[in-house]
Amino acid sequence: MEMTATPIVGSGNPLSTGGFLNPDSIVNEFGVREGMNIADFGSGAGYFTILMAERAGKEGRVYALDIMESALDSVREKAKAAGLENVEMIRTNLEVVGSSGLADQSQDIVLLANILFQSDKKSDIVKEAKRVLRDNGSLIIIDWKKGANGFGPPDRLRTDDEAMRSLATGEGMIFDKVFNAGQFHFGMIFKKNIYS
Repeated sequence: MEMTATPIVGSGNPLSTGGFLNPDSIVNEFGVREGMNIADFGSGAGYFTILMAERAGKEGRVYALDIMESALDSVREKAKAAGLENVEMIRTNLEVVGSSGLADQSQDIVLLANILFQSDKKSDIVKEAKRVLRDNGSLIIIDWKKGANGFGPPDRLRTDDEAMRSLATGEGMIFDKVFNAGQFHFGMIFKKNIYS
């Protein structure tokens, strides 16, 4: 996959989230509070994972889920360096509903950052996120904007924000709000419908 990467603001790591996100300012949009349980689906190197774990505190728990063991090793190293004991790594294929190993309705937040553009089974990933979310829990989607050419994956792999909104609401999620995820990404928050 063609991808151009430059450092994330403040990270110094050229691979992390594609180089065009500022995780610290974006996490402010998530409403993370102490004691929350959070799943970072497709965590990659864990830049969002670590920030959310710091904010969730000792009573909270953040699960980094990825198919790549090397990505989880990176999360493990970052958590150790930050002195965080509330991060758990899970190697899994999120395109299979039920594969996360997380209990039904166990998470306050599920983050899908730069994962859906990579999958042909987007709805299965959203179904798994919905399964593990508590009633009124937040599903946060960040992905590459369609038409923001020159950086990131080819445009043919991207899904526009309206199609992404339709995907999530089609799985029974309730649209909450859009947030600024930078020049090359869109960000949306959905709530789990307590009646679904």
